[in-house]
Amino acid sequence: MKYTVLDYLEETAAKYPEKIAFADINDKVTWNQFVENARNISYFIADNFERGSAVPVMMEKSVRTLEFFFGALYAGCFYSYFDSTFPDSRLSSMISTLGVSKIISERKNEKKLSGLQITPLFTDVIPDMPHKDVGARQELIIDTDPVYANFTSGTTGTPKAVLVNHKNVIDFITCFTEIFEIQAEENLANQAPFDFDVSVKDIFSGIFTGATVHLVPKAYFSFPTKLLDYLEEREITTLIWAVSALCIISTLNGFSYKIPSKLKKIMFSGEVMPIKQLRKWKENVPDAEYINLYGPTEITCNCTYYRLPKEISEDYVTPMGIPFPNERVFLLDENDNLIVEAGLEGEICVSGSCVALGYYDNPKTDEVFVQNPCNKKFFERIYRTGDLGKLGDDGLFYYIGRKDTQIKHMGHRIELGEIEGNIEKNCSVTRAVAIFTNNKIYAFYTTTDNQPIEKKDIVTSLKVDLPVYMVPSDFIHIDEFPLTKNGKVDKRALEAKLNG
Repeated sequence: MKYTVLDYLEETAAKYPEKIAFADINDKVTWNQFVENARNISYFIADNFERGSAVPVMMEKSVRTLEFFFGALYAGCFYSYFDSTFPDSRLSSMISTLGVSKIISERKNEKKLSGLQITPLFTDVIPDMPHKDVGARQELIIDTDPVYANFTSGTTGTPKAVLVNHKNVIDFITCFTEIFEIQAEENLANQAPFDFDVSVKDIFSGIFTGATVHLVPKAYFSFPTKLLDYLEEREITTLIWAVSALCIISTLNGFSYKIPSKLKKIMFSGEVMPIKQLRKWKENVPDAEYINLYGPTEITCNCTYYRLPKEISEDYVTPMGIPFPNERVFLLDENDNLIVEAGLEGEICVSGSCVALGYYDNPKTDEVFVQNPCNKKFFERIYRTGDLGKLGDDGLFYYIGRKDTQIKHMGHRIELGEIEGNIEKNCSVTRAVAIFTNNKIYAFYTTTDNQPIEKKDIVTSLKVDLPVYMVPSDFIHIDEFPLTKNGKVDKRALEAKLNG
């Protein structure tokens, strides 16, 4: 029996000892080497961290960073990735949340860390000789012990650490790799930063199947030609990317330079994929399978998926799809009643082994990780996502938007996503984002020719499908959308433009 992700790692290493496990732009490591290096690091970590504690890691995205992650696991701890570009205030909050006094770091972060209340353990001074026996620690690991803590701020702006355990990862990744037939001979291109749960699908799909995971340099996403060259040179077969990352290639006309020839599977999540950009991808890479994934960090990556058809129209609405095996997805109305009728919207809730342990040392856990109000018979823990969805007549789930983006304006309940979708119907518009502030609706948009559109033209087209109260007060053309580090549109930055 395999109870921990380390059991899967060692099984893969035994199966494919000399196969490349992970590769970055400068380095690569075989499965056998990866296990050996992680074990050696675990001695150092065991000397400095108590069993079961968090091991913060502040390093560039690299093969070596992953070895420290798994070194932490071998030491009976869990890892948490700290981004050196974060402001000191956010890093201090993360340090306080995890209650840590030491951090694994590269030497170049010495100045950054000097202003924080934490002791750096620099990776260039790890002793060669092991000290503590970590074998006993590894034997004590059970499947409910944490693997990682990923920080998410949600709508509060205060970092919360989502704690995910071995059972969560095993349950999801086993289903994920089987459903999408991820094989050992595949090459995955990791786009997401290590503190974004999209990267969990890359890392652990490799761990569970023996597929090689290539760590794409962040800088390449500013240069579509470099990015496309990389995908072709590394013979990438599978992309599991954030929507914004895929849109970088399609909006900047990257396909006019090169079409990746080996792509078989293209999966996207994090935001609603603009249909115009999805159609560009399907036109240029028609033989790949396209899969829409939905799910928040708190349920271990994803809870629903949908395989898109070959042909999609300009007004196509992409479903969330169906639940992954062993995950129960359902809708609750405002009175916590189960919604079973098609077309009625409700809060998306999830139960099953996928539901994370909760937020580390945060009372918010008790508000959203709760007993299923529809189950009075036995304990059934669910996660309330804060997202709104509905069931279609086809039996599929459809995403509507966040509860906190459904606004009340001029006496009407309005979903901002509906406004965005209608603006994007304009031939010149590549993407639109609606913001509600100061009791007004504003729309930001980008265009194919990087030129603004006459306001009256946008308003005229919107009035064909939308009531007057849903038409934004103003339309702001921008060259490109500001993004969060996780690749989502930074709506706070857009709001700051309006108020600044």
